[in-house]
Amino acid sequence: MREYPLIPLKQTVVFPRVPTTLTLARPHQLRAAASAWEGTRTVILVKQREAEIDDPQPDDLPAIGTLAQVLAYEPEGETAQLRVDGLRRVRIESFAATEPFFCVGVARINEPSGTTPVGQALVRHAHEIFDRYIQLNHRFSAQEIEQIMGFRSPSRLADVLAANLVADNNAQQELLETLDPEVRLEKICVILGNTIEVLDLDQRIRQRVREQVDRNQQEYYLKEQLKAIQRELGQDTLTEAQELRERVAAKGMPEEVQAKVLKEITRLERTPANSAETAVIRNYIDWMLVLPWQERSEDRLDIREVQRVLDEQQFGLDKVKDRITDFLAVRQLRMRQSQAATGKIDYRMVNRGPIMCLIGPPGVGKTSLGESIAKAMGRRFVRISLGGVHDEAEIRGHRRTYVGALPGSIINAMKTAGVKNPVFLLDEIDKVSSDYKGDPAAALLEVLDPSQNSTFTDHYLEVPYDLSEVLFICTGNNRYGIPRPLADRMEIIDIPGYTEEEKIAIARDYIWPRVLRDNALTPEQVRMPTSVPQWIIASYTREAGVRSLERQLGTICAKVAKRVVNEPDAHVRLTRKTVEEYLGAPRYNADEAPEGDQVGLAMGLAWTETGGTLLPVEVAFMPGRGDVRLTGQQGDVMRESAQTAHSYIRTRAEELGIEANFADQMDLHLHLPEGAVPKDGPSAGITIATAMISALTNRPVRADTAMTGEITLRGRVLPIGGLRDKVLAAYRVGIRRIILPAENQKDIAEIPERIRHQITFVPVTRMEEVERAALLPPDDASRLEAVTPDGTMPHSPGDDAPRTEPPPATTEQPPAQLKRSAKKKNAGGK
Repeated sequence: MREYPLIPLKQTVVFPRVPTTLTLARPHQLRAAASAWEGTRTVILVKQREAEIDDPQPDDLPAIGTLAQVLAYEPEGETAQLRVDGLRRVRIESFAATEPFFCVGVARINEPSGTTPVGQALVRHAHEIFDRYIQLNHRFSAQEIEQIMGFRSPSRLADVLAANLVADNNAQQELLETLDPEVRLEKICVILGNTIEVLDLDQRIRQRVREQVDRNQQEYYLKEQLKAIQRELGQDTLTEAQELRERVAAKGMPEEVQAKVLKEITRLERTPANSAETAVIRNYIDWMLVLPWQERSEDRLDIREVQRVLDEQQFGLDKVKDRITDFLAVRQLRMRQSQAATGKIDYRMVNRGPIMCLIGPPGVGKTSLGESIAKAMGRRFVRISLGGVHDEAEIRGHRRTYVGALPGSIINAMKTAGVKNPVFLLDEIDKVSSDYKGDPAAALLEVLDPSQNSTFTDHYLEVPYDLSEVLFICTGNNRYGIPRPLADRMEIIDIPGYTEEEKIAIARDYIWPRVLRDNALTPEQVRMPTSVPQWIIASYTREAGVRSLERQLGTICAKVAKRVVNEPDAHVRLTRKTVEEYLGAPRYNADEAPEGDQVGLAMGLAWTETGGTLLPVEVAFMPGRGDVRLTGQQGDVMRESAQTAHSYIRTRAEELGIEANFADQMDLHLHLPEGAVPKDGPSAGITIATAMISALTNRPVRADTAMTGEITLRGRVLPIGGLRDKVLAAYRVGIRRIILPAENQKDIAEIPERIRHQITFVPVTRMEEVERAALLPPDDASRLEAVTPDGTMPHSPGDDAPRTEPPPATTEQPPAQLKRSAKKKNAGGK
């Protein structure tokens, strides 16, 4: 007699040859299921006699159960999903174990084979009853009906009908314990007959209700006629409630919503006028009447027009514009497909897919892009700021039980838009926070999910509101600040910072005309040469966008306007001198490349929210006890990079010609200038290592070279981010040779072509290659000019493609002279 794991069930009976999915939560159930899944994948399933017992004993279990095959076992935290298929009835003969789960020995129950005339008659009768049942209840699909009507075995038909049509689980257990198939099928026919009588009674009740509705409709028409007669006689006695009902009827609300509002109007009629509840009810009804339920603006999806509007209002950003036009083109095709298939537009299908999320630094035009999209599509535009939102009620609203309750920002914005299909800009979505009042990001999951937002429920409204026709666009500065579930519902579109040339063009063609118009000036009254915005950008702004630039130009125009008021015939031509008079002394000093090749100074590249910047790294070694000092507001990740570089150099001390015990006899001081500015990130790893090796070996670092890349303990160079902005920062100060991880070569295509062709890129995979590319011999302090494979200089004009310097082939042992120099430096300090 074989033994099997046994799982007791509270309210479920599993029949042979009927697939069933079970949810298990009790520990002994989970242990038995896991044992069955890992073993023979067979298990005994029985329904315990009392469902209230959480820890049943053998006496609480019936003797008849079902041997089932385990098809799937999926643990989910403290629960598990078990998919089984019943095999046959069995009788429990003995309990071999009760802990950690039941293990029982069973005997097979053999059912009679073949079908008697009585069985055939019962099968035919059961099919007739089932046919009447499906006419009253349409819960079965055509395939399931065909399958059930095809069963000719009394046993198989009885088990399938018992599993699907008998609602009482005690009755199901009784049928499981009825071993004679014909008797079992006869009992099921009796149960089905009773069920059909109940369904037939329910049908008659529904018919009477329908007739009552028809009578109510007739009364409605009679009342309308009575109102018309009263108006003709000058006896118009419409009450406030009647007017509200008329407005509700004309609003075109869904039936569920209309019923809710009419119920509130009835409450308003019965509530005394001086009651505080009257104002609450009336405010709710007013909100429901002011919301757009059927009002829409007509979409304009001409792709050429969209492209024209975007080009007219936004400079550059070609990739972003292409992605937006692609997105709108897909929407247009979906609208056509939906209209052709159903005769109307199904916006749930049209809006299927991720939400656009524009990520970029401040001032690069994310919000204006959303406005441009709305203008191009002919839709109304609404902006919702999510910065600092920390309460779920700000999204979903407050329940009406609270004093002064109002809907959330989503419903409030729909009221502002006045149509069902506006463009919603959810601004600063990366700055949503949460506290004990709830998580707004969790509420936004429903808003931004096209499969759910057709039934968005605001706590104040208490009824579903359809947001499926809204085009949501999100913006943020940092993609990693967006909660992961929200990010999964979005398509991230990166908007990079502007180059200096792009800022000049934007200032000349977009900002300057607008600033003149805002300050009531004309181009004849104030003229601005091209060199002026370039100087303002370098001396008065430090940003990836153009917001501060627009502010500075506005200040200049305000000063000029004051002069024009005092001197009506004045004409001003801006120069550096006049700009400095208007704006004061320059606020920023431009980044500068190092003057000449220097020992212990390497030029790194960093990325900030305002774009790329230079990151000089200074290193000094001096006699001491092996202390390491890191200054310049370095973050934890950057400190770890410095420690990694230091350890890497110690492992290669002999190869580099450095004394093996230098780390015990020399103190290290690593400093990053501009100590008031916090710095962090791993991309300065190879820069730090290069500066350290330079200081230890007395080899100068090439002044024409900047570098970026993460270093590992074994000297590998790992890829980094923000390459475009970093390269632009190097280009601004005249650096034309950049060392970068080899895996970042694919990112070179994102750099503007004009700049890309003037820079020599040196891809590296190991730190040894960085040393050979960045360090000069100790007796050659002059900078070596990089030469490309075709013999041209690194920034010779007219190249057709960016140059890439191949790293040297092998690592050579440093000469004895280099070793002596290193020893001398370690002894005497820098």
